[in-house]
Amino acid sequence: MEQELTLNQHNKAEYPPMHTTEHIINRTMINLFHCGRSVEAHIERKKSKLDYKLDVCPTPEQVALLEQTVNDVIHQNLPVTTEFITQAEAQGRFDLERLPDDASQTVRVVKVGDYDECLCIGQHVSNTSEIGTFKLLSHDYNSDTGIWRIRFKLIIFAKY
Repeated sequence: MEQELTLNQHNKAEYPPMHTTEHIINRTMINLFHCGRSVEAHIERKKSKLDYKLDVCPTPEQVALLEQTVNDVIHQNLPVTTEFITQAEAQGRFDLERLPDDASQTVRVVKVGDYDECLCIGQHVSNTSEIGTFKLLSHDYNSDTGIWRIRFKLIIFAKY
């Protein structure tokens, strides 16, 4: 007999291409800057923003590398898959700090190929080929808080 999974309800309907891009950006930031995933996110269809805790403002070369790396990953046409595990199985593999106190014992892991995996209940594309091109619009660094904010959009080309 198959066990029925109980997951937390999600209160927002993300735009799947943009939300999946958030995952790719987060992993790229970890790889390039050795920081954590974004500390604040505002993901919308037209444009989005992410905040990261950094010691210094990235150089123009690092910003260009971020944009290029995210696009390189997107254009690999990676599958986006999910798996379900228990919180006990997630312990040590994922940061559970952001889980709400009333989180279900079953959690969902979203994987972007072998590039990224994280706990998430949001909506995603099934393959990165559905995303388009990532364009970093602007960024600024607050030296008082150590927060680097990026603003970005996706350029999606019509398929004929």
